[in-house]
Amino acid sequence: MAREAAEKPPEEILSLWKREQAQLKALLVEQDTEAWQRDPAFSGLQRVGGVDLSFVKGDSASACASLVVLSYPELEVVYEDCSMVNLTAPYMSGFLAFREVPFLVDAVQRLREKEPHMVPQVLFVDGNGVLHHRGFGVACHLGVLTDLPCIGVAKKLLQVDGLENNAQHKEKIRLLQAEGDTFPLIGGSGTVLGMALKSHSHSSKPLYVSVGHRITLESAVRLTRSCCRFRSPEPVRQADIRSRDYIRRTLGSPRPPTPEQERRSRSWAGKIWWESLARMVTAGGDGYLSLATACHETGAVAHCPRSTQTRPGIDERAPEWSPSALPTAPFSAQSGAVVGPAKLAQARGLAPGAHTGSVPSHISSSFQAPRGARGTAGRLCV
Repeated sequence: MAREAAEKPPEEILSLWKREQAQLKALLVEQDTEAWQRDPAFSGLQRVGGVDLSFVKGDSASACASLVVLSYPELEVVYEDCSMVNLTAPYMSGFLAFREVPFLVDAVQRLREKEPHMVPQVLFVDGNGVLHHRGFGVACHLGVLTDLPCIGVAKKLLQVDGLENNAQHKEKIRLLQAEGDTFPLIGGSGTVLGMALKSHSHSSKPLYVSVGHRITLESAVRLTRSCCRFRSPEPVRQADIRSRDYIRRTLGSPRPPTPEQERRSRSWAGKIWWESLARMVTAGGDGYLSLATACHETGAVAHCPRSTQTRPGIDERAPEWSPSALPTAPFSAQSGAVVGPAKLAQARGLAPGAHTGSVPSHISSSFQAPRGARGTAGRLCV
């Protein structure tokens, strides 16, 4: 997943995101919940999934979201779903889920509706789980919203809680000699946040494995190792390969954007960011929309740098930020209705109230299907 830093959002938005993370974190499970997880050979595990977002070169707002399902232990792709999506929420370290997770949850929901027997028993996520600034990374966020066991697998060390990529850390990496060698990632608080794993004998760089949801670190590390033909776990590797291939097949090889197109793209993203704030709920009532959902549901899409089209009424102005512009009642930008409960059950394909671990209704519906996504409807691979 390629990402770009963006201007820091207002503190009001960051506080909303932190609040949502804290509320979802209360539903996090860091234990093995499935029988196959406790079996040394993972007997009973038949399907493993992987998700990834690949970005269009030169365009940080256009990407391909992919979900693949592989047979286990054969690690052959049996299902894939790729969709071109437009990201409107900015990237900020520690808040990646608000930018990317809605599209991934949507892909899981499509699979549940069309091929329920193909739903993976565990998801690998290209990102961190509890190895995170607030102990709730993208793998945790996706796991809680889909209620699937999730494993976070990152290629770079996220330096939190005193973890540093310093000389001492590099020496520990050097001592990882054989495939499967590990060392724990212990933060300054004394908490084990994850594990560094030498996933392949020919790789000199480790993977950083952390718990996402409904699995222990020990099981996550064992399964990650068993799914690696190369450095990355095969489900994540295949999701990356297929999303990049889908971009090439769909868009061809686009020419690099001109400086003027890049300037226009940044300008549009900023203006849509501020306009979407007026459709967010900050307090009171039954629920509130996350910024990502507000952008998706209003149909706000960042200007594509490959186009020179302008939009009257938006391109000429940039609304000024004011906390008073935010509504104080639950609001759905798509229908104008109050954000209701049971959205998580809907996303999981369950009847309302059918799952005791449902996200409370006052948590954002950021997992709703975004507008404007296009791509494969999900297909079996035979």
